[in-house]
Amino acid sequence: MAGCCGSEARFDGVSADYRRRLWIVIALNAVMFVVEMTAGQVARSQALQADALDFLGDALTYGISLAVIGASVRVRTMAALAKGLSLFAMGVFVFGSTVYRVFYAGVPEAEIMGVIGVLALVTNLVSVMLLVRYKDGDANVRSVWLCSRNDAIGNLAVMVAALGVWGTASGWPDLVVAAIMAGLFLSSAWQITRQALQERAEEARDPSHA
Repeated sequence: MAGCCGSEARFDGVSADYRRRLWIVIALNAVMFVVEMTAGQVARSQALQADALDFLGDALTYGISLAVIGASVRVRTMAALAKGLSLFAMGVFVFGSTVYRVFYAGVPEAEIMGVIGVLALVTNLVSVMLLVRYKDGDANVRSVWLCSRNDAIGNLAVMVAALGVWGTASGWPDLVVAAIMAGLFLSSAWQITRQALQERAEEARDPSHA
């Protein structure tokens, strides 16, 4: 994890190479949202659907990040705060859905979970490799990295859930992984929000950083 309190200037996304990489990652995430949400419905997998929401959140996050590149600190931190709020909302939704599914009978299709999990993992590893050189940046840039990291972790978790479902013939591994992913959303939301508020406070003390 990169520090976010250093005194050196943070990368703010103003780079043609960074923009190109973001466009590629946006396309990958949008396609995988459709694929994984559809597969999650077919497989009755809460973990797959949670991961699909993560893909959607990432696509929206990257789009917002592109829109505010080069803007003032206030605008960039407002965008980061909005993304933190959206991650918080997704975490609450996934957690609530998981609690609901505890009382809903039905075992997910482990085979579909495994296949889609591998496809999603490959997609996210590509995204991580594209963005890793820009992981140390302001709150707006950092939110992009955290979402990419979340996806890669989430895909590994879905594959573990698939093995658990297959081995136990139970839906509990799927629900446990979905709950863990909800916690990951909430943790990232806190990190993004905290850094954005810190940057706004720094800008208020020294407007020359805007």
